Amino acid sequence: MKSTVPETMAEHTIYITSAQLTFEQLDIMLSSGARLALSYESVSAINRCRAYLDKKIESSTEPIYGINTGFGSLCNRSIPKEDLSQLQVNLVISHACGIGKAVDPEIVRLMLILKAYGLSLGHSGVQTATVERLLDLYNLNILPEVRQLGSLGASGDLAPLAHLVLPLIGRGKVLYQDKLQDSKEVLEKLGLPQISLKSKEGLALLNGTQFMSAHAVQVLLKAFKLLRLADVTASISLEAFNGRLDPFHANLQHIRPHPGQIETASNIRAILQGSKLIDKPGKAVQDPYSFRCIPQVHGAVKDTVKHAAEVILREINSVTDNPTIFPDEDLILSGGNFHGEPLAFVLDFVSIALAELGNIAERRLYRLIAGQRGLPEFLVAHPGLNSGFMIPQYAAASVVSQNKQLCTPSSVDSITSSNEQEDHVSIGANAATKALRVVKNVESILAIELMAACQALEFRGIANTSPFLQSLITEYRQVVPYVEEDTLMYELIDNSLQFIQNHNFHLPA
Repeated sequence: MKSTVPETMAEHTIYITSAQLTFEQLDIMLSSGARLALSYESVSAINRCRAYLDKKIESSTEPIYGINTGFGSLCNRSIPKEDLSQLQVNLVISHACGIGKAVDPEIVRLMLILKAYGLSLGHSGVQTATVERLLDLYNLNILPEVRQLGSLGASGDLAPLAHLVLPLIGRGKVLYQDKLQDSKEVLEKLGLPQISLKSKEGLALLNGTQFMSAHAVQVLLKAFKLLRLADVTASISLEAFNGRLDPFHANLQHIRPHPGQIETASNIRAILQGSKLIDKPGKAVQDPYSFRCIPQVHGAVKDTVKHAAEVILREINSVTDNPTIFPDEDLILSGGNFHGEPLAFVLDFVSIALAELGNIAERRLYRLIAGQRGLPEFLVAHPGLNSGFMIPQYAAASVVSQNKQLCTPSSVDSITSSNEQEDHVSIGANAATKALRVVKNVESILAIELMAACQALEFRGIANTSPFLQSLITEYRQVVPYVEEDTLMYELIDNSLQFIQNHNFHLPA
């Protein structure tokens, strides 16, 4: 996706083209407030595919799945031409069976982007007006109410995508101006007419992996930052615990050359460059694994996230609805590109990896409050009278434990549906929603480690750490003060979490 408008307008409008989406572009779209629009190239591809499909329906006497037949196990039921539009409307209405809480608005925004992009590639047979309406919802911040539960992750994300597109036909609820409202009333108020769905359009809108993919993108955008943050919190904890720098020596990493391990050790050395504490004599001969094995653990997480990112990037740039139309080859093929197995596997894998990032952080946190290496118990000057950081560690341990429970893989499960026509499914949507819970939990764990590590480092002298950490901790202290006596710790944890969410953590070279 790239802008094809003059430079003076580029900051306001991003045009959808066939160019591949990237995580950086999606992050910019979500944060910049830019308007999205179809490029001439995309409009041409959509119109050409639709014209081919209309001609094919007129001339064909053969059944074409989902276009002039029923769906799922009803694929052998023929539908008369005069009912093809109603067939698509019925499909959308009947499949909107999501349950549970509404998903985050940011996920819905991503779903709208990813669905519009997939349809714009010209293999789905939709009208241009249908894709433009998805972009209208995004641009006007009219966010359909999408529920968390209900998708099996094959035939794509049927239930959540049905909720996503209900407003196109004047049904369902939307979040608009911070209020949940009837979509029909909102669209009428804004002068946006309902879309009259043509043959195949309901199926194109509902088949696809955009619910799983949107969650995956959100997980990775958070994970990219947390990987940098974890190296920072680990460095502060290492300084505060009077740990050794030996395990981060480049020679050790290059004889076991996992890329993430090499990167992590390099990051730690750069973060601690110029520290007086790290070279201080009289250190213990060895540090516990939660300190000594930071390159190996953080590095393995980085490598896992990188693998997941490659799979997810491939997925968001794919056509995942069904059947798929190839005008140049005069082909309409019914296949299984909607099956979420590739996403289910990596979402389970990245959940496990991120949970370990939180797990090792909590172990470092525990060491800091345990009264070891000259640090006071619970990191307060008068333990006993004050409980200090005792219960923040409890809270972190609780979240670590929940992550372990959440990391039971979803992708090893399957359940038969649609009268056994859909006899193997990915359960990738459950993997996706769990992965988002895990990454948010890790964010909270690291917020607590950052709070405790900065508190512990005060006892060594902030002025003795590296210039990079001195600058960061000075900024951090503006929102999270040093704790002299017991206070409402949940408020400080909230402030620490907010600091993390507002900070990019650009690491020194």
